[in-house]
Amino acid sequence: MQHIPVLLKETIESLNLSKGKFIVDGTLNGGGHAKKIIEQIMPGGEFLGIDLDDEILKKSRLELMDTFSEFKENLIFVNENYKNIDQIISENKLPKADGIVLDLGFSSFHTEESQRGFSFNKEEVLDMRYNQSSGITAGQIINSFSEKDLADIIWKFGEERFSRQIAKAIVVARRKKRILTSMELAEIIKYSVPSFYRRSRINPATKTFQALRIVVNDELGNLNMFLRNVSKIMNHGGRLSIISFHSIEDRIVKKSFNDFKKEGVAKIICKKPIVASDQELNLNAKSRSAKLRVLEFL
Repeated sequence: MQHIPVLLKETIESLNLSKGKFIVDGTLNGGGHAKKIIEQIMPGGEFLGIDLDDEILKKSRLELMDTFSEFKENLIFVNENYKNIDQIISENKLPKADGIVLDLGFSSFHTEESQRGFSFNKEEVLDMRYNQSSGITAGQIINSFSEKDLADIIWKFGEERFSRQIAKAIVVARRKKRILTSMELAEIIKYSVPSFYRRSRINPATKTFQALRIVVNDELGNLNMFLRNVSKIMNHGGRLSIISFHSIEDRIVKKSFNDFKKEGVAKIICKKPIVASDQELNLNAKSRSAKLRVLEFL
């Protein structure tokens, strides 16, 4: 399944692109944003694509290097965490950035092809790590954390109102046998919540799976660290465009942007977040929760 980038037109416009600029895509994913960026900064520009998932990075790198073979000397791809962006730029002897884009959503590859348990509609091992060489898996969390800790995670990172019932059901189920797959977990969640909740438009496992993915990959920690470091590597007039998909991320981005503004180091380009048009919503359901915020460094 091909990854469809959300808010593509709006994001590209927000970066204020032109030939010769140095632009960073900190979450390369399927390369949808990257392709449009490279088209507008070449010839003469430089592009840095970063992704924590080595499998996705290899696929996107091959496609982009093939599409833009005449500019391949100006394309750099790094298998790393975007939170370390200042180190990445320093190690690769790159200049300050004229633009950075972050798409904080996970790729269609993860739910459709990765076989790592991101989808509650598939029978896959509960892993959920973007970088499979390190870190705790979703399965380890589900089978070893206390009921209280599970409830806290599901509430804090999933904003799930039935977090306590779900955590209790998980603990009861794992006493009988370890919970090994995404489908097993989804079924436990389904029968732990009220019947009206099971019949709602959104799958009752959605928020719990979101919470696990966030914790496994320390997504909020990554975002906070990136935002602490980003001003060091931005050029005057450089744009930072961040697409978030849930309220927790959006609150972090909004607060950070306001802090930059108060410190006098940047200005907010759009007071309210940019959201998907009706046309995009009809074509891509994933865009319904997307919010784009844009900052320009002074």
